[in-house]
Amino acid sequence: MRKSAFTRACARLVLLVVLTPAALSAPPPPGLSAAWTEAAAPADEEAGTPAVGQVWPVGVRPRVLRGWEPPATAYGRGHRGVDLAAPPGTPVRAVAAGRVSFAGRVAGKDVVSVELTGTGEPPLRTTYEPVRASVTEDDEVTAGQVVGTVAPTGSHCTAPCVHWGLLRGDAYLDPLTLLPPWLLRRGPSRLLPVLGVPVPG
Repeated sequence: MRKSAFTRACARLVLLVVLTPAALSAPPPPGLSAAWTEAAAPADEEAGTPAVGQVWPVGVRPRVLRGWEPPATAYGRGHRGVDLAAPPGTPVRAVAAGRVSFAGRVAGKDVVSVELTGTGEPPLRTTYEPVRASVTEDDEVTAGQVVGTVAPTGSHCTAPCVHWGLLRGDAYLDPLTLLPPWLLRRGPSRLLPVLGVPVPG
């Protein structure tokens, strides 16, 4: 009797493992397809911000100290970028492939800017500050390549951070729209224990 219950429990576990990936990868029902696609598409995709990012600028999933707060007008108050927690000396990486368009000081702050490859005209441009550059203007960089380190001074944050910005021409955009959903998630998927299945003796 016990062996039979154990066999049934194992069979259920095998079915769960086999069917779960298929269920998760299946498309939504036909009636929901359009609504599903619209809900899943980021709003900024319409504004021409492709999710070309392959890494975060710092760390694996850094803490966002302050998010994107677009100003109401071109000269209004707001936060034209994202502040990511990062102590001085932290390596700063290019989020996508491109060309270094600037590496130097602006208003007393060390800044690195990278024009992203294949993002239209004018190309998208990421900025990182305060960052002591390890690259120079016109260098070609790959996604994940270190472009410098967080400088010990020049941050506008109350805690150590790097300010990450995104522009197209003179227009500021939300840099988080560069990252695909899998990079924005808080952590990797984990298998949960199946309750009620006895441990093999």
